[in-house]
Formats: sequence, C-alpha cells, structure tokens
Amino acid sequence: MITYRRLLWIVSIAIVAFLILPILIILIYAFDVSNVQIWPIPGFSLRWFADTINDSEVRDAFLLSAEIAALATLIATIIGTLAALATNRLRPIGREAMTLMLTLPIALPGILTGMALNAYFVYFGQPLSWISIVIGHTTFCSVIVYNNVMARLRRLPPSLLEASADLGASPFGGFRRITLPLIASAIRAGALLSFALSFDEVIVTTFTAGTETTLPLWIFGAIRLGQKLPEVNVVVFGVIALTVVPVLLAQNLAGDEGRRPAG
Repeated sequence: MITYRRLLWIVSIAIVAFLILPILIILIYAFDVSNVQIWPIPGFSLRWFADTINDSEVRDAFLLSAEIAALATLIATIIGTLAALATNRLRPIGREAMTLMLTLPIALPGILTGMALNAYFVYFGQPLSWISIVIGHTTFCSVIVYNNVMARLRRLPPSLLEASADLGASPFGGFRRITLPLIASAIRAGALLSFALSFDEVIVTTFTAGTETTLPLWIFGAIRLGQKLPEVNVVVFGVIALTVVPVLLAQNLAGDEGRRPAG
C-alpha cells in the first residue's frame, strides 16, 4: 500500500525527472562519437570538445558573453549592496515600498523590461551595443544582490553598531569593521548568482560597427540552421557547468552564513 509520504516522494521524483532528463540527454550527447543524434548513442568521444574549443566563432561568442556577465555583475554588486544599506535604514513602511520598487525588474516578465529599455535607448538616441546589454543585465542582477544583502542586514542586531558608536567608532568605521565583514558572504553569494543569471540570458545585440554574436545567439543560429549540432551540445554542456557552479557556491555561502548565530 502506498502511503502519503511515499506518494509525495514519487511525485517529487517524477517532477524532477521531467525537468532534468532533457538536460541530461543533451549532456550525454556532448560525448557522442557521431554527428547525428540517435539513441542509443553508438559510442563516446571527446572529439567535439576539441572542435568546439578550436572554433573561433564559439570562442568569441563565449568571451563576449562572459565579459558582459562579469561587468554587469560588478556594477550590480555595487548598486545592489548600496541600495540594501540605504533601504535598511528607512522606516518599515518606506523600506517595504522601496523593496517593492527595487524588485520590480525581476518580478516583471523579461520581455517587458527589454521593451522598456529599448524604448529608453531609442528615446535618448543610444545605439544598441555592449553598453546597453550591460545596463539591461544590471537592472535585474542588482535585485539578486539586493535581496541577498537585505536578508542578511535584517538579521543583524542594531546593538552592534550602537556598541561600536559608544566605543568611539565613526559611522564609516563601524561599517568597515562590523557591517561589511558580516555581510561579505551575502555580497559574494549575490554576485555569484548574478553572474550565473546574466551569463545564461539569451541576448541579441547589433553593434554599430557590425554584428557581434553572444553565446546564446550562436546556439540559436546553429540549431535553426541545423549546423554544428555536436558543438551546440558541447557549448550547452559548458554553459550549464558555468551556471551551476556559481549557484552551488552561492548556496554553500548562504548555508554557512545561515548556520552562524545572528550577531
């Protein structure tokens, strides 16, 4: 007889399998010896990894995506941290209102944010370039950092800064010696999550000097034209790895911070 607990396990495993199985199949195809995707695969090989690494178009698209993600993460980390520090000092009503406004870019569908940013750039005559991509990514990456830092700040007792002030520390000194070390792991976790989110976003950018391709756009073109499918599988393998690793590191940082006593 199937118990309620066992039924929950079965349903949970079925849902996870439904979500993960297609990704696992792509990862297996990355090691396929054949350039035709059939199942079961005839054999395993690393030949497509070498071909992908030697493909200059893939390398350029990968580097462009990584550079955009890194720059957007850096700016978002600064903005998100400063926004959290400022919002945390507001009254409860103002704090909740500010949090709502700051989290809108990630709560709204991405297509709406993209349309709004495109209208903004067109209105001010700003041509689409890597700068516009970084600005767009910064809008939602800042929310990730903000939420992480804000959650940590709410766990800090105000008595710590009050005690440092009583001992003669300046506001900046109290921040540098107390607040910043206590929220450092939250900042790092937010930055890692921001990089993972930025890197795997699908972006199409037309530069004024020509057309440069980001990694997701290269994948889309290769699949649409039916060319280089083995290389696509390898690229997807690398994208998943580069996305999962920061997420796991961020979860580890959040877990370590959560096991520490507040204050």
